[in-house]
Amino acid sequence: MERTTIPKDPSAAVLPGDGASEATSRAAEIGQRAAAAIDSKRESVARGMDSAAESLHGRADRLPGGEKVAGAAHTAADAVERAADYVRDQDVSAMLADVRDAVTRHPGAALLTAAAVGFLIARSISRE
Repeated sequence: MERTTIPKDPSAAVLPGDGASEATSRAAEIGQRAAAAIDSKRESVARGMDSAAESLHGRADRLPGGEKVAGAAHTAADAVERAADYVRDQDVSAMLADVRDAVTRHPGAALLTAAAVGFLIARSISRE
């Protein structure tokens, strides 16, 4: 009967050329390709966001509800413009670093946001 020993050094468990290191390398390659694909679409997404903000600014003063509603619409449009600038100026790795930082600083809010997004996705899928 052959006896298996567990190495004391965890890095010794993954040897070059074994399946685990190849899978890790492949996953990293896929991640890099995905990031490059997303980065290539950033300008287009930012232009769409700018267009939406411009449209909201143009319609804000004609919305029912008076000055408060118009002010809220202009504030929302300004936020969309800032988000468009952020998308345009940051690459995917910088955006992910910002998300990690926000989650670290505000874990409760991040958890609630994730739950709300999950709920909305599940609800939209169940309606189809």
